[in-house]
Amino acid sequence: MMVMPLSMVIGGERVQLVNIRGGQRIRKRLAEMGFNIGMDLEVICRDETGPLIVAVKDSRMAIGRGMAHKIMVKPSPDDHQ
Repeated sequence: MMVMPLSMVIGGERVQLVNIRGGQRIRKRLAEMGFNIGMDLEVICRDETGPLIVAVKDSRMAIGRGMAHKIMVKPSPDDHQ
């Protein structure tokens, strides 16, 4: 199982959230945004300077690089590319 920060995921790739590194504040904030352990995410857009655009459930949101680096993911078992 290859675990990596969300900030390292290539655009178009589906991943599964496995852990959130950081304290209670960041965990609470991400939970309020709809991020839960075990859920699938898709990175829509990842450029070198701006935030990551991530599809979560039925919506898209921008995640800053610092926060994305604390979200640990693995390749989604549903991703058969």
